[in-house]
Amino acid sequence: MDGAGKEREAVQLMAEAEKRVKGSHSFLRGLFGGNTRVEEACEMYTRAANMFKIAKNWSAAGNAFCQAAKLHMQLQSKHDSATSFVDAGNAYKKADPQEAINCLNAAIDIYTDMGRFTIAAKHHITIAEIYEAELVDIEKAIAHYEQAADYYKGEDSANKCLLKVAAYAAQLEQYQKAIEIYEQVGTNTMDNPLLKYSAKEYFFKAALCHFIVDELNAKLALEKYEEMFPAFTDSRECKLLKKLLEAHEEQNSEAYTEAVKEFDSISRLDQWLTTMLLRIKKSIQGEGDGDLK
Repeated sequence: MDGAGKEREAVQLMAEAEKRVKGSHSFLRGLFGGNTRVEEACEMYTRAANMFKIAKNWSAAGNAFCQAAKLHMQLQSKHDSATSFVDAGNAYKKADPQEAINCLNAAIDIYTDMGRFTIAAKHHITIAEIYEAELVDIEKAIAHYEQAADYYKGEDSANKCLLKVAAYAAQLEQYQKAIEIYEQVGTNTMDNPLLKYSAKEYFFKAALCHFIVDELNAKLALEKYEEMFPAFTDSRECKLLKKLLEAHEEQNSEAYTEAVKEFDSISRLDQWLTTMLLRIKKSIQGEGDGDLK
C-alpha cells in the first residue's frame, strides 16, 4: 500500500479509536468492559501512528501517539504511557520541535515519578539537542544538559553533558561557570587510566577561560594545573599557553599569532578554541578585531 493509502487507513483507525473511547464512557460500558474498549482504542491509535509514520505525516503520527499515551495513563500503565510520549516526541521532532519537547517533557515527568532517572536524563539530552539545532535557544539547551548531568550523577555520561554546558557557558561569556566545570571534569578524569589523556584538554580550556578574564589568573591556574597533573607540563597545550602568556605580557600580537599557527599546524583548532583564542588576542593593544592568521 502506498503512503496515501496508509494515511487513509490511519484516519479510519483514528475515527474508530475515538468511537471506542466515547463508548467506554457510557454508564453500562463503564460497568461492563469499559477498560477493554480503552485498551482497543490504545492499540488502534498506535497502529494509526505507525501508518502515519510510513506516510511521513509526522504531525499526525505525533498526535496519534499522544492519544495512545493519554489512554495508557488512564489505564494506569505508566511505562506504556511514557513510551508512547517518547514515540510522539520522536515523530513531532521532524515537524514541530516545540510539540516534540512538550511530549518528551511529559515522558520525563512519568520516568522521574517512577524513579527512572537515567532514562529521564537521556530524554533531557534529546530536548537539549532540539533547542541547539532547531530552536536555537542555547540558554534552554544548557538547562536541559545540566538536568541530564544531575540525573546521570557519577556516570561518564554526566561529564559529557557538563562539557556541553561549559562550552556554551564560555561562548556566552559565563567564564566562571565554564572554569568550574572544566576543572571539575579534569580532576575527575586525570586519575582514570582510560580518560586521563583528555584531562589536559579540560585544563587547557579552563586556563583559556581564565586568560580571557585576567592574565594573572591564567598564570596562577596554569601553575595549579601543572602541580595537580604533572603530565600536563609536557603537553602541547601547556606549552602553547606559556607562549601565549608571554606574548600577551609583551603585547606582541605577532608572537601570539605565530604560536597559535604552530599549534594549529599539528592539532587543528576547532571553532570553540578559535573563538576563545581570538577573544584573548583582541585584548592585546591595538589588535581591534584581528584574526589568527
